[in-house]
Amino acid sequence: MTELTHVDSEGRARMVDVSAKAETTRIAVAAGELVTTAEVVRLVRADGMPKADVLTTARIAGIAGAKKTSELIPLCHQLALSSVKVEFGFTETSITVEATAKTRGQTGVEMEALTAVAVAGLTLHDMVKAVDPGATMNGVRLLTKDGGKQGHWTRDAQNAPASPAHVFTSARSATVLVASTGGANGTRPDTTGPTIAAWLRERNFEVRGPLVYADADIATGIADAKEGSPSLVISTGGTGASPTDATPEATRSVLTRELPGVAEAIRTKGLEKTPHASLSRGVAGLTGTTVVVNLPGSPGGVKDGLAVLEPIIDHLLAQVAGGGAHDE
Repeated sequence: MTELTHVDSEGRARMVDVSAKAETTRIAVAAGELVTTAEVVRLVRADGMPKADVLTTARIAGIAGAKKTSELIPLCHQLALSSVKVEFGFTETSITVEATAKTRGQTGVEMEALTAVAVAGLTLHDMVKAVDPGATMNGVRLLTKDGGKQGHWTRDAQNAPASPAHVFTSARSATVLVASTGGANGTRPDTTGPTIAAWLRERNFEVRGPLVYADADIATGIADAKEGSPSLVISTGGTGASPTDATPEATRSVLTRELPGVAEAIRTKGLEKTPHASLSRGVAGLTGTTVVVNLPGSPGGVKDGLAVLEPIIDHLLAQVAGGGAHDE
């Protein structure tokens, strides 16, 4: 049976000593829902509440709450948060709240994410109570967390067994795919695949690859990369206008939904450095529950593409898993 970490051998409350733990990137995503009336949802979406700027105020409050977590929850450690994001979505009679907290340290940020959701939700209540004093903040819960010895944890409400109600895996899964005829033949070194793999491992992904396929065989490479339904597939190379460049076509043939904004953002980032970035035909999208992103084959193009993915990948994967929220 798992022991409670905040209780010592004599049953007294204690603050856990984390000094021996390794510093890793820690990310947590939490969610909740303010159940209210259809009128309140309409007014908030139209910015028509008696107290204006409802979402902006609640977002700032949630961020502030995350930063104050160690003062509000007695046994929490003080953390140097590197990022806190609070986002909102809507149903017909509710406002959903999602918070993502990130740090690099020796202990997790679950409580910071949960506190952000709770404080943002209470602020929403305060902002709408003139119209609906009966609004209720429900379901404050952790969706995912990453980092540390236990790696990736996710809440799976539909498929989890009755006990335990959650599953730990070693990490999120990702596959790196390289389209390079020279690389497949052993006549050219792979200068981009290892960079992507290292970037993923730094973010606590369990990485397969780089898998190196000749341009003519890239469709087979895509099928190989999808094997086992990883969370993410990042390819590099084969996105240009040369006759042998076939990665976009091979990728598009397996996509069930496209993410054109991601591909365009990668091209736009590259244009800051070189006009040649406009020649990239890379695509991005979903094949089932796997996110696939094409990056260019140059080291600079890969660097730019990873810079685009850095602030969005956690939220994107949370959305694909069914835990993401949307701002109005």
